[in-house]
Amino acid sequence: MAVSTLPKQMVSLRGVSKSYGDKVVFRSVDLDVAAGEVTAMIGPSGAGKSTLLRCINMLEHPDAGEITIGGKTIAAGKSTSLKEIEALRRKAGMVFQHFNLFPHMSVLQNVSFAQQRVLKRSKAEADKRSRALLDRVGLADFADSYPARCSGGQQQRIAIARALAMDPEVMLFDEPTSALDPEVGLEVLAVMKELAKEGMTMIVVTHEMAFARDVSDRLVVMADGAIIEQGDPHKIMSDPEHPRTKLFLRAVVGR
Repeated sequence: MAVSTLPKQMVSLRGVSKSYGDKVVFRSVDLDVAAGEVTAMIGPSGAGKSTLLRCINMLEHPDAGEITIGGKTIAAGKSTSLKEIEALRRKAGMVFQHFNLFPHMSVLQNVSFAQQRVLKRSKAEADKRSRALLDRVGLADFADSYPARCSGGQQQRIAIARALAMDPEVMLFDEPTSALDPEVGLEVLAVMKELAKEGMTMIVVTHEMAFARDVSDRLVVMADGAIIEQGDPHKIMSDPEHPRTKLFLRAVVGR
C-alpha cells in the first residue's frame, strides 16, 4: 500500500461560525493549516480575522462548526469540559496585539509562571526553559528586568517567549506589530521569521504586507465574514482574483 506524502493537518476548521446577537462576524469558515506551514490572514477591518483566531483556541466560543488542533477536536453545540478546552488551548500559543505581561513580575517570572502553574514544571525547570527562550528572542540580558523597563518591541518578544514556553504545536499571532512603531515592529517580525524558518506552524493575522507576501506559505483573505480567497501569497498579491481582494490591496499596498 502506498504511503501518503500529504502533510499532516495541524489545524482544521469545518463550518465555523460566530455571531454576536444579530451581528454575524463570520459564517461557515473552512480552513486547513498543515504542520510547519505559515498562514497569513489579511483583510479589511471588521472582516472577523481576530475573532476567528480567538475561536481557534477557544478564547471565543464558536456558534457552529468543529475546530481541530493537533488531533484534538471541539465541536460547537456539544457539551465540552473545561479540561478538554484547556487541552486544546495548550496546543496553541497566542500572541496578542497588546502584551498582557504581569507588571509586578520580572521578565523571567512572566515567562516561567504558566509553566509552573499549568505544566507543573519545577521553578528550576521553568526558569531554565525561560532563559533559553529569552536568549532565542534576543533578550537574555533582560531576565531580571521588569516589563516597564522594556520597550514595546521587547515586551512583545517577551510575550512570544512566554507563549513558546508552553511548547505549543501552533502559534497564533493577532496583529503582533500593530501597537508598535514600524522600526520597533521589525524586531518582532525578525523573531517571527526565525520561527518560520525553524518550521513552527503559525497563523498570523497581520497588516504587514511584506511579511504576508515573503514569509508566509499561504495567504488567506477575509472580507465580509468569509474567506474570499486563499493560495500562493505572491500570486494573490500580484494578481488577485476576487474584486474585494483587489480593492483591499489597492488600499494598503505601498502605504
